[in-house]
Amino acid sequence: MSNLVANEQKYKKFITVVSIVIPIAVAALFGIKIPNVEALSFLPPIYATINGLTAVLLIVSVIAIKNGNRKLHEQLNTTALVFSALFLVMYVAYHMTSESTEFGGEGVIKYVYYFILITHILLSIVVIPFVLFTFMRAKLGQFAQHRKIAKITFPLWLYVAVTGVIVYLMISPYYAV
Repeated sequence: MSNLVANEQKYKKFITVVSIVIPIAVAALFGIKIPNVEALSFLPPIYATINGLTAVLLIVSVIAIKNGNRKLHEQLNTTALVFSALFLVMYVAYHMTSESTEFGGEGVIKYVYYFILITHILLSIVVIPFVLFTFMRAKLGQFAQHRKIAKITFPLWLYVAVTGVIVYLMISPYYAV
C-alpha cells in the first residue's frame, strides 16, 4: 500500500470518528449545566462575530483561489477551520453555564426563526465531514477531488456561518439581562 493511500485511509477514519463524535458530544454537553459557575453570557456576540468572520474568510478564500493564489486560499481556509472550532468550544461553554434563551417573536417571524435555526443546526452537522474531506483532499494534493467536493462544501459552510449570525441577531433581544 502506498504512503498516499495509507494516509488517506487514516484521514478517512479520523474524519468519520470526528463527524460522529462532535455532534454527539455537543448534544450531550448541551444538556449538562456546570453548577456554581458564572454564566458565560458574554460569549454569544463573540461567537456570532466568529461566525461572521468565518463567512468573510470563506468568500475571500474563493476569490483568492480564483485569482490563482493557492497559498492565501489555504491560509484562509485553515483560519476558517480554526474559527469554526473556536465557535464550537465557546458555544458549548456558553450552553454549559447558561440557560437556553427562548425566541420571543410571534407570528410569521417565529416560523422564519425556527426554519433558519433548524436548517443551521442540521447543516452544521452535515458540513463537518464535507469540510474535513475537502481539507484532506487539498492536504493530500488531490486537487481535482478537492475542487469537486469544495463546490458542495463552500455553500454549505457559508450557509452555516451566515445563519449562525442571523440566529444570534434574531434571538439577542431575548437574552436575559
